[in-house]
Amino acid sequence: MASTSHVVETSGLTKRFGERTAVRDVELHVPSGVAFGFLGPNGAGKTTLIRMLLGLTSASAGEMRLLGKPVPEERATALKKVGAIVEEPRFHGHLTGRENLRCAAAARGHETYARIQPSLERVGLAARADDRVKGYSLGMRQRLGIARCLLSEPTLLILDEPMNGLDPAGILEMRGLIRAFVDEGRTVFLSSHLLEEVERTCDQVAIIDRGQVVTQGAIADLTQGEQALLTIGVDDEAAARRVLGSNGVVAAVADGDEGTLRVTLAGDGNRRTAAAKINRALVEAGVAVHLLEPSRVSLEDRFLEITSRLGDEQ
Repeated sequence: MASTSHVVETSGLTKRFGERTAVRDVELHVPSGVAFGFLGPNGAGKTTLIRMLLGLTSASAGEMRLLGKPVPEERATALKKVGAIVEEPRFHGHLTGRENLRCAAAARGHETYARIQPSLERVGLAARADDRVKGYSLGMRQRLGIARCLLSEPTLLILDEPMNGLDPAGILEMRGLIRAFVDEGRTVFLSSHLLEEVERTCDQVAIIDRGQVVTQGAIADLTQGEQALLTIGVDDEAAARRVLGSNGVVAAVADGDEGTLRVTLAGDGNRRTAAAKINRALVEAGVAVHLLEPSRVSLEDRFLEITSRLGDEQ
């Protein structure tokens, strides 16, 4: 199972709590040097899998490797180059941000102390480093958690819901940090249920539902969709629906964003030819068309399609 090009690998990974199976036969492959989104509804098994990877809970079955090292056999060696935040980062509220990092450095070795100031600067907390953490916002605590991770100069960062509860400015800051880490050659494994942010931040993604990974790969590949879609803007939606409903190149019509229609094309025909036929039919019926463009399937569309299909099967 070992591969030099993957920083996280699992095979048949399973976790049971009594009669309940929280994670089932997971095959996961996270390539190095990317932002990798780990998506799933609440309770899907995301945090349980992360805890197994970090050795915080044992697996019931299967194999896993971090940075090429088998876990739990070589857990200590692997974790030397892994920084992780599981759920919300915890700190001593009566201590300052700098003092909290000094506590963490004490457990890692004397050379770690020299990384405290650069880590604080890296996450934008240098100016507040000597304030008590109990006065920090959630976004500041998240950034302090990342600063603590950076003390070990990690190759892999594992972040569990790092954007949860952040305001728009905090989300933007977190997104910028993650992309900067990837630009430096690190790998960021990002667990989240915020689909839009994962799509904006990550290069690849795996979707887990009911403890099973149901798909994984590059976001660009997952969002291509199986059918061609068009977004159409018209002056009379009711009339447009009547025209489109009787057009042979149209498979379905749904509401789009901002008063548009979202049209699914039938068959495997040429999208440009189909769009021309639709435009001509609408104009001939007296419907003015002010927008007609290809519509990309979003990660949210694919997520809902995949998880809904899995639920139907079970």
